[in-house]
Amino acid sequence: MAEITASMVKELREASGAGMMDCKTALNENDGNMEAAIDWLRTKGLAKAAKKAGRVAADGLVGVVSGGTSGAVVEVNSETDFVARNETFQGMVTDISAIALNTGGDHDALLAADYPGVDKSVEAHVQEMVGTIGENMTVRRSKTLSVSDGVVASYMHSQVADGLGKIGVLVALQSTGDKEKLDALGRQLAMHVAATNPLAVNVDSLNPDDIERERAVLIAEAKESGKPDEIIEKMVEGRLRKFYEEVVLTSQVFVIDGETRISKVLENAAGDVGAPVELTGFARFELGEGVDKGEEADFAAEVAAAVSNA
Repeated sequence: MAEITASMVKELREASGAGMMDCKTALNENDGNMEAAIDWLRTKGLAKAAKKAGRVAADGLVGVVSGGTSGAVVEVNSETDFVARNETFQGMVTDISAIALNTGGDHDALLAADYPGVDKSVEAHVQEMVGTIGENMTVRRSKTLSVSDGVVASYMHSQVADGLGKIGVLVALQSTGDKEKLDALGRQLAMHVAATNPLAVNVDSLNPDDIERERAVLIAEAKESGKPDEIIEKMVEGRLRKFYEEVVLTSQVFVIDGETRISKVLENAAGDVGAPVELTGFARFELGEGVDKGEEADFAAEVAAAVSNA
């Protein structure tokens, strides 16, 4: 019996598009012969995904699930919206969202987790479904949020089924207050996040690179005025504050009433729920976000990389 190495499994996986364990089994069944292993996978219907792996998977669904102190959001891509309306695909995204709750935000752990009822990993099951449904699919990203006390609330925009749609949001509220009222507040805040797409919860959590990039642009613009450097510095600081009001969640104006800053909304909520409320985090997944759908080859490469690095 030939020794089956990790590099052999990787090579077969890349050649066939089949799951890691299926590739290992195929090599064991065929004494390490690569071509025979590919044929074995084809006879089992497990290599069909390979023919589709180069096609763009830029549609699909975002799934969210939340319950009590934790929540998860995932993006599962397909090639067309037609498949996204398929009940089998929708059920798979719902299952993957639920599984993500137990993987602590580790995307690799999600892909490796057991998919219920099929004796396969999430990754292997998705690849199997590629052959069944007939389109390339990938679990593109996932994230979880949790609090020690309070709620993780969710909102789905453009919902096509329960917890499934185009923009999924989670908001984590830490508080010992009334959980029902916290959940209602969290849902409103999640709706706000869906609409405004903030970059960070507060100024301190903004990426320093984003701040410096914005500062550089503002300085260049201000210098066009021909004013002295000390005036330019004040102009830039004033415009940076405006930038924070646009991209920092707690500095934004609440879209629900159009006048109150989110920081004040949280402060006012303390009296209603019976305890201080801290917004500790949020997650916003928009379907296809960051993907140039016109650059098919680039996204195909991204999908391939996501699969090969899992």
